[in-house]
Amino acid sequence: MWLSQVLNPVLLGPTGCEWTEGGISPVLAPRAVSHLVTWQDGRCSREFLASLPQPKSHLSVATGFGCATIFWLLKNCPEFLKPYDAAGTVHDYVVAMLCGLPRPLMSDQNAASWGYFNTQSQSWNMEILRSSGFPVHLLPDIAEPGSVAGRTSRVWFEIPKGTQVGVALGDLQASVYSCMAQRTDAVLNISTSVQLAASMPSGFQPAQTPDPAAPVAYFPYFDGTYLGVAASLNGGNVLAVFVHMLVQWTADLAGLEVEESTVYSRIIQAAVQQTDTHLTITPTVLGERHLPDQLASVTRISPDLSLGHVARALCRGIVENLLSMLPVRQLQEWGVQRVVGSGSALSRNEVLKQEVQRAFPLPVSFGQDVDAAVGAALVMLRRNLSQKES
Repeated sequence: MWLSQVLNPVLLGPTGCEWTEGGISPVLAPRAVSHLVTWQDGRCSREFLASLPQPKSHLSVATGFGCATIFWLLKNCPEFLKPYDAAGTVHDYVVAMLCGLPRPLMSDQNAASWGYFNTQSQSWNMEILRSSGFPVHLLPDIAEPGSVAGRTSRVWFEIPKGTQVGVALGDLQASVYSCMAQRTDAVLNISTSVQLAASMPSGFQPAQTPDPAAPVAYFPYFDGTYLGVAASLNGGNVLAVFVHMLVQWTADLAGLEVEESTVYSRIIQAAVQQTDTHLTITPTVLGERHLPDQLASVTRISPDLSLGHVARALCRGIVENLLSMLPVRQLQEWGVQRVVGSGSALSRNEVLKQEVQRAFPLPVSFGQDVDAAVGAALVMLRRNLSQKES
């Protein structure tokens, strides 16, 4: 996620895979697996989630979480689960295939995003799950992030047999690691959605009672530390909704077809010219995880309602909505001294950059790409360097 966000997909299947000879290199041929279920899966209603047992964890269970999805399958189509003997994220599956593992391994970063995982004891809520009829045999073993899961069992393209493979990391944690130069940095990523993450002070431990109404969640990071994360569902996707609406209105009113990219560039140009506005937009068209029923609103509308006013207020609202979830004063109490801004929506939108600079009374650095693959590589590289030094 970028830091999306926070949630990891579920994949069910038999452990292992088969290697077949390809043209240049052996090819991984997976055995029968389920369809991938992502964090965007909405099958678990609030009523269904409320019917699940209370987890012994500081994180609430939400739709799209691995354990919630399996609970739903157990209740609604139990026959579906019978052929499978393992479950994990899709990146856990890749690691297991590369190393020929008899069972998948999962880092605590990914396990925390599955629900029913206690980060202090580093264990699944086995008693709670088992007493509810949950198929606990599907759950993977836990490994420390940054540790080696195994070695490649075959030559694969240019990667030799016996190469160390690290346990799969959380997408959010690896993304943050790729651009957080100092512990005092906060990472702001505005793409489809928005995430603001900061490293918690040393020794921090979250309360072991989930709070679904809390706007900030705490996710395991590295070496026993946590990230404090405000993950808004409303970011670049809100601008996309606005652009699509304007395109549809143009077609309805004038019978004209215009490209969404053209409309996007025009509204940004108009907002650049409109340096301030009294218009206020709460942009939560998709609600928020802690406020699922909250929709968008527009207030303080004056006769001077230009496109520039609306576009400026919309960009400002995206940033202010995030800071309503994680205020600057909280960041400062955590020791944050700089904000690192990144993400596709931020890189292509000068108005969003201006509003970020306006909202944060801290130095803001732009241009640092968030890249989970880079972060994962850095974690393993630094691990190897520290082992050589010791």
